[in-house]
Amino acid sequence: MTVSPRSPRAAAWILAAAVAACAGPGLAATAAVPAAGAWWVWPLALFFVSFTLGIIAVPAGVGGGVLFVALVGGFFPFHLDFVRGAGLMVALASALAAGPRLLRGGLADLRLALPLGLLASASSIAGAMLGLAMSPSSVQTALGLTILGIVALMASARNAELPRVAAPDRLSAALGIHGVFHDGASGRAVEWQVHRTPVGLALFTGIGVLAGMFGLGAGWANVPVLNLLMGAPLKVSAGTSSFILSLVDSTAAWVYLNEGAVLAVIAVPSVLGMMLGARIGARLLTVMKAATVRRLVLVLLLFSGTRALLKGLAIWN
Repeated sequence: MTVSPRSPRAAAWILAAAVAACAGPGLAATAAVPAAGAWWVWPLALFFVSFTLGIIAVPAGVGGGVLFVALVGGFFPFHLDFVRGAGLMVALASALAAGPRLLRGGLADLRLALPLGLLASASSIAGAMLGLAMSPSSVQTALGLTILGIVALMASARNAELPRVAAPDRLSAALGIHGVFHDGASGRAVEWQVHRTPVGLALFTGIGVLAGMFGLGAGWANVPVLNLLMGAPLKVSAGTSSFILSLVDSTAAWVYLNEGAVLAVIAVPSVLGMMLGARIGARLLTVMKAATVRRLVLVLLLFSGTRALLKGLAIWN
């Protein structure tokens, strides 16, 4: 029987159980961190997995949360509520670590990020509350279906490096959403502007709900909306997506913190690994083609999404 984090007391009890593993050969089946050998194996594994995910998440523009929740939720022996809580912290750490460099390099734009992030962060509160009210099996099944949908979306999306926007819409013109960034791969300055801003605002409201519900971060949805719908360049979309995550995830994370669903023994090594990896990923984004890591991300998501779906249906436990 696994303890679900419905109160801060549950999280404190499980953390005490994890620490108690140092004193004995076994650990109760209710603990969130089973002691298969030394207790520190799982936090160490989380650190290296998160470090690797941080490197590939920023250039891919998907955020660390979607990869973290999909892989850790499917292949690590932790309750899914704790994984989702840590996933928001991981995505937040990835965004905050990469944000300053992306802003300095012109790859993240505040005028583009703030109105979209405001709506998404507000709706993420409702998504977080809904996700914590669902049963673990329902969440696993819904998570698997969502991740497989993400794979289909990313695989079918056009790779529009520099979309053409003939004229901005009235709302984007009023908000002054436009800019110039220096493309390190081609060595030239690129001017850009966006359109279809009202539709983008509506879609980001729905993205916020999904981000809060599954702890995914939602960079996987941010980039297609910014790039394919609104017409922002692919690198600006990826960079701005990472900045928007810092707004959305910081809001949803408070709900998980209040419910005791953020466990230090899981979140701390994951956040440290993600922050270090994201700094490397932000450097790679300025010099490499944005789609280079796309295939790797698709394979990882396809595998982990299938695992989550089968786990939720009690076919592969």
